[in-house]
Amino acid sequence: MRPYRIDIPDSELADLRARIASARWPTAVSVPGWERGVPADYLRELATYWQSTYDWRAAERELNRHPQFITEIDGTDVHFLHVTSAEPGATPLLLTHGWPGSIVEFLDVIGPLTDPRAHDLDPAQAFHLVIPSIPGHGFSGPVAEPGWGVERVAAAWAELMRRLGYDSYVTAGGDWGSIISLELSRLAPEQVRGAYLSMLLTVPSGDPAEMGQLDEADFARLAELSRFEAELSGYMKVQTTRPLTVGYGLTDSPVGQLAWIVEKFHDWNKAVKTPEDEVGRDRLLTNATLYWLTGTATSSAQFYYESAAHLGKIFTPGVAPEPVTVPIGVAVFGQDASLPIRKFAERDFPTITHWSEFERGGHFAAMEQPELYAGDLRTFVASLDGR
Repeated sequence: MRPYRIDIPDSELADLRARIASARWPTAVSVPGWERGVPADYLRELATYWQSTYDWRAAERELNRHPQFITEIDGTDVHFLHVTSAEPGATPLLLTHGWPGSIVEFLDVIGPLTDPRAHDLDPAQAFHLVIPSIPGHGFSGPVAEPGWGVERVAAAWAELMRRLGYDSYVTAGGDWGSIISLELSRLAPEQVRGAYLSMLLTVPSGDPAEMGQLDEADFARLAELSRFEAELSGYMKVQTTRPLTVGYGLTDSPVGQLAWIVEKFHDWNKAVKTPEDEVGRDRLLTNATLYWLTGTATSSAQFYYESAAHLGKIFTPGVAPEPVTVPIGVAVFGQDASLPIRKFAERDFPTITHWSEFERGGHFAAMEQPELYAGDLRTFVASLDGR
């Protein structure tokens, strides 16, 4: 394992600013709102701020305050933060980001989880954090070969935790991090004490009798899932079928990359007017800049292509997921674009032992509501005592 420190050359930052300044802008149809994508006026203003005001060096210093490492697993480099707690008996916790997120998702929960004493929390419940970048994302860099889908990443995470000396740990995440956490729980049930998920996709089985058990709130969530598939999942269809084609444009244009990312921060929280409302402008741009500077627009899109079969099983009615035997905690953040139906969730995952619902927060829960996220995660892990 090689210690790692982020140090982007000045020339790359200058190139980014120059590319933003010379961006070619399309003639936008003059309609209000986000129904056709990111509004031109908003994106222009955000890009101007990115070019002239945003401070990557400040973000770099914040990231570098945490110990980072790179290790080769299964032929590819894996970058990760490893932030240990000074508290005795701290619980190892593996946190996995999603798309278009990154390790930036968890920056605001590192302190409360590793150093609860400094945040007026119970020091008896502290965590050693392992926060890796999924291969093909961030400083785990573009992968050199095909085959890096959900199952292979889960196997890599099991190996990473073994190398770090953790033979018992909790796994957590949202978006891809949720799906990878479930797969890791299947792969290493003797090591995984529990899985904490801030996203869980649930679909009907196709049995009409099952639909008769739903209430009005359940049907509303089912309608939201249908809307997601019909209106908000275009990115998924592209990235599961033609990731390389869209990747050329995203890798060449920072404004295109920015639009591709910020749209999700808008669409996946029903309460926001602009993508930065919940996470803050600089945090939003740090996440986008990480994709740009590491050149991982295409390789992160490839992860959808490699995991298409896995996604297909999740979204296909009547296809039951492979069993998970470890305790599962589910946190539902009520402004997410699609919300799980509890009856379906417990049908598919009978080991759910913890279920929380919050009005605030959307898809990027650890970024949007770090206090709620960290507090609920602590509650779930406390329920695992003795396992």
